[in-house]
Amino acid sequence: MQHQTSPWDTPEAHLTRQKPDAPVLYFSPEVLQATARRFLKGFDGLVTYAVKANPGEEVLANLAAAGVRAFDVASPAEMRAVRAATPDAVLHYNNPVRSVAEVEMAAKMGVASASVDCAVELDKLAGLPRDMEVTVRLALPVKGAAYDFGAKFGAGPDAAAGLLRKVCEMGFRPGICFHPGTQCADPGAWGAYVRASAEVARAAGVTLDRLNVGGGFAAHRSGVAPDLEAIFDHVAEVTASVFDVPPRLVCEPGRAMVAEAFTLAARVKAVRPDGSLFLNDGIYGALAEARDIDALTRVRVVGPDGRPRAGAPVARVVFGPTCDSLDRLPDPLALPGDVVEGDYVLFEGMGAYSRALATRFNGYGPEGPVTVARLI
Repeated sequence: MQHQTSPWDTPEAHLTRQKPDAPVLYFSPEVLQATARRFLKGFDGLVTYAVKANPGEEVLANLAAAGVRAFDVASPAEMRAVRAATPDAVLHYNNPVRSVAEVEMAAKMGVASASVDCAVELDKLAGLPRDMEVTVRLALPVKGAAYDFGAKFGAGPDAAAGLLRKVCEMGFRPGICFHPGTQCADPGAWGAYVRASAEVARAAGVTLDRLNVGGGFAAHRSGVAPDLEAIFDHVAEVTASVFDVPPRLVCEPGRAMVAEAFTLAARVKAVRPDGSLFLNDGIYGALAEARDIDALTRVRVVGPDGRPRAGAPVARVVFGPTCDSLDRLPDPLALPGDVVEGDYVLFEGMGAYSRALATRFNGYGPEGPVTVARLI
């Protein structure tokens, strides 16, 4: 499935013809494959895709068509989704907390790599083949992300060194992995983790097979697009400089891989006299992440005829469609002053965590995806 055929050139073409009254996600296979090629060309190592960001069949199939051969899976359901879309894919099981039943399913699915952050979780892997890779997840108090994954997962340097020794004693191929945090654009965060990983390996007396530098690569939500190549280059340079025997590198982008390939169109249900407006999608739908990380400001508004609204921007309070008063974007959104009921607000860069987090509360939620040739 390299490309899905579609009669629609752009989201506006579909909106003008179909005039949907439900929120719609639009998908561009070409944009997704171009992003995949950017990672494959720029990152000096194995590129895996973090399925949690968007497990859509069309996403997995198009990534495979672009050359992505490995996928980071967090659950048996994600394993099955990858196997259905691309049966020969390599599975990296990097959710460090698993039930015994999940470990058994991982063995059946033939996972090639798994991560751990404590001895109890490592012991659960005792029945898996000894030729597989087991990486110790490192956590540091490194800043630069929207929120810190180290608050939930990972071992400090001393504990990580002890755990790494035990990985070797059990006969697994040893590695270290880390995650600098969600929506991180600072190459220095990766550099700090790479240096610490080298120190942990030396303290453990272990030569790493691979170093997984995680996900966390920032998507373009607002302002200037993040410089992914600066991160790729910094990781490669620091790795070469701090390891006596540089390990092979792995990364697992999710958000930055898939975000640009989708646009969300939400319809204006009402404009109140005070200027606030109601959309047919909100924080219980595809806009769920607006509560937790930097706001999406890459928006445009078109009328039912597809023509752009061009009025001077006005900061507006935006409510979602449900009957819960919490269903509100946390910050006002700058929208054209001439926006009216029935218009469409198009949010760019919506491929990550939109479908994955959306509920059907009150019967609302995004439809699609509708495949388009281009998003703009």
